[in-house]
Amino acid sequence: MTSLTAIIPVNSMTRHTKPLIDTLSHRAMEIIASGHYVLGPNVQAFENEFATYCGASSAIGVGNGTEALELGLRGLGVTNGDTVAVVANAAMYGTMAVLACGATPMFVDVNTETATMSPVALKKLMADTSIKPKAIIVTHLYGRLADMPALMAIADSHKVLVLEDCAQAHGAMDQDGRRAGNFGKAACFSFYPTKNLGALGDGGAVVTSDIQIERRVRQLRQYGWRFKYNNELAGGRNSRLDEIQAAFLRIMLGHLDDWNQRRREIANRYSLEIRHPDIKTPAMARHEYVAHLYVIRTSRRVELQAYLRSRGVESDVHYPIADHKQLIFDGRYKDILLPATDQLCNEVLTLPCFPELTDAEVVRVIDACNRW
Repeated sequence: MTSLTAIIPVNSMTRHTKPLIDTLSHRAMEIIASGHYVLGPNVQAFENEFATYCGASSAIGVGNGTEALELGLRGLGVTNGDTVAVVANAAMYGTMAVLACGATPMFVDVNTETATMSPVALKKLMADTSIKPKAIIVTHLYGRLADMPALMAIADSHKVLVLEDCAQAHGAMDQDGRRAGNFGKAACFSFYPTKNLGALGDGGAVVTSDIQIERRVRQLRQYGWRFKYNNELAGGRNSRLDEIQAAFLRIMLGHLDDWNQRRREIANRYSLEIRHPDIKTPAMARHEYVAHLYVIRTSRRVELQAYLRSRGVESDVHYPIADHKQLIFDGRYKDILLPATDQLCNEVLTLPCFPELTDAEVVRVIDACNRW
């Protein structure tokens, strides 16, 4: 029996159809022949198309999702000495961006059921602390929209800007059709190959409808130049989306909604058919969830992982160490209490969920969980 060897394929192109692969190969050869390799017509076209898809005015292509977070924060005006509210269960990506800006993270607990920022915890933190954050990073974790109406209401009442981390939520939308990336002042995306919208290398984008933020991020992605060789903004760097990746992303974007629907079908089937007293599955979902990762919970994680592996089903943990407990902080946050975050870090386990899974493979995963 062939093993399901990845939670998400390192590059799911290995299972894509030959016509799609042929289209990408042809487009790559066209770009090589064109002589336009960085910030050319394909980048401009993808930026316009992706902004339209998200429902925003503009998108700025950058080198990767982590730099999108940092440049997004800088675009909001975050700088040395500021404080940024962020969750602690999302692998340090948002936290690292905060630190890169010279700012200080303020950790907010999450909702145990959704793994996204808890409005109750945010409201309490904003009321209890004397330090008002300059911004809030709201992460749509595992492909599920956070509770944006409640979180935006709190942010607005305190006049704090919101930056959405949409790296795992391309295409997720609320019941009114409003997509991830169109709630906060700006939003950040990653196009790493494993993402719902993935390139064949690194890439990212900052999406916004604020013209001042757009201008600032466009400068920051290219050294902080006002014009060539004229450095105006601190914090600039070389963070540019290249032409080949932009061209690939333009092609992939046309498939994104179908791929998301397949992910959602697999996830909902798991939630409906996995029945085990020691496995807690996510709730059935509609378009607010694009199933970037399908994450169950169990207090017997090590035992379940070993059993699944014996049945040819791989699994992974997203994510095992909370940000405030990372070695980089050397115990600075040892007195911070984030009970829901800590519980999730101890219990979460990711099952295979990507569009190329066959129905037979889905059944194997379900059967293995139920037989444990």
